[in-house]
This record gives sequence, structure tokens and C-alpha cells, in this order.
Amino acid sequence: MSAAGAWYRLPTPLGGLLLRARADALCAVDFEQAPRARAPGELRELDATAPRLLREAAAQLDEFLHGRRSVFELPLRAEGPDFARRVWDALAGIPAGSSLSYAQLALRLGLDRAHARAVARAVGANPLLIVVPCHRVIGSDGALRGYAGGIERKRALLELEQRMHAAAARAVR
Repeated sequence: MSAAGAWYRLPTPLGGLLLRARADALCAVDFEQAPRARAPGELRELDATAPRLLREAAAQLDEFLHGRRSVFELPLRAEGPDFARRVWDALAGIPAGSSLSYAQLALRLGLDRAHARAVARAVGANPLLIVVPCHRVIGSDGALRGYAGGIERKRALLELEQRMHAAAARAVR
């Protein structure tokens, strides 16, 4: 199988990530132990022989997970229905260190609160975990709700971002 159809494994402090690119864009980032099934394809280690885009994605993910980056600068190509892509685009507008409820995200999309479940389903289908920050969406009661990487990883990502945000605020003072 060609490198284009391959998944690349990246070890991280939160566990193994699987990355995949199509053409010149990142199209998938998922946790290796995530309960959802990944598309078929060869599995390779992410090393110096991996495509340049995936090496850059790995570097940016490493910077993020070590508190040195809050925004990703990568070409992305998330494939899905129009509604889901609209939701994923809106996720990118949630700043690091903050969160929104599914109902608030529905309102941001020009929908009413009754669409929170449809929004939640689209958030849950996000193929670009971490990079498209679906971990920033929580329940209306403030509780952490579903995350493909597991609630503990969601909590760890939110805590990491809150620490980065607090450090940035201290640096400005």
C-alpha cells in the first residue's frame, strides 16, 4: 500500500495518536486506543521517512501537548456531511483555554438549543481530534461529555489549555 493510504503512529504523553493525510492536507488524527474504528490502511511509525506534512503535524502536536502551542497551522481536509463540516469549522473558533456547551455551539451556528444533540453528534464525528478542538465542548451543566479519546484525555487537554492560558496571562502582566 502507498504512503498516501497509510496511517502513521505518533507516541504522545496522552497515548498513541494515529495521523493520516490525503493529498496535501491532514485528514485524520485519532487516538490509537479510541473506541471508534479507523479506516483501513497500512500502519507505520511516524519517523523521518513519513511525508513532510505528517512530520510537521507531529511537531505541532508535540508543541501543543507540551504547552508551547495553542493554535495549529496545518492544511486540513475533514471529510463529512455539510452540517458536520459546519460544526467542525465552528470548533476552530473556540479559543484555547475556554469551552462552550453543545447548546452554546448550536446558537453560534445560528441554530436553537434544540439542535444541541445534532451538534453533539457532529462534534463526536470530528476526524481531526486535538487539531480541531472538539475537546473544548462540554455539557450545559459543565460536565465533560463524550470524547473519542476518552473523558480522561478530554480533561487532560482542557487542563493543559487552562495552564497555557494562565501562563500567557501572567506573561502579559
